[in-house]
Amino acid sequence: MTKDEIIEMVREAGGYSPKKYPEEWRLDVDDLSRFAKLVAEKEREECAKICDEMGNTEANMNKTWRNGCNDSAKEIRARGQE
Repeated sequence: MTKDEIIEMVREAGGYSPKKYPEEWRLDVDDLSRFAKLVAEKEREECAKICDEMGNTEANMNKTWRNGCNDSAKEIRARGQE
């Protein structure tokens, strides 16, 4: 994740940077919990995308391999629905 992506997630979670200290970010416990969920969600999606790519390359035309990759991507994404 880039610094800009992290900052955007902090903002989305409710964190803010006071004007007096622009490099300092403030989050309460609820904000921190929302931020952790956003980070986990992004990481899960990145992992699922890797599985999607592995299953969709021409070099991996083996049906068992492709199905395993696709199933893995689905399982990774499903973890966020629990």
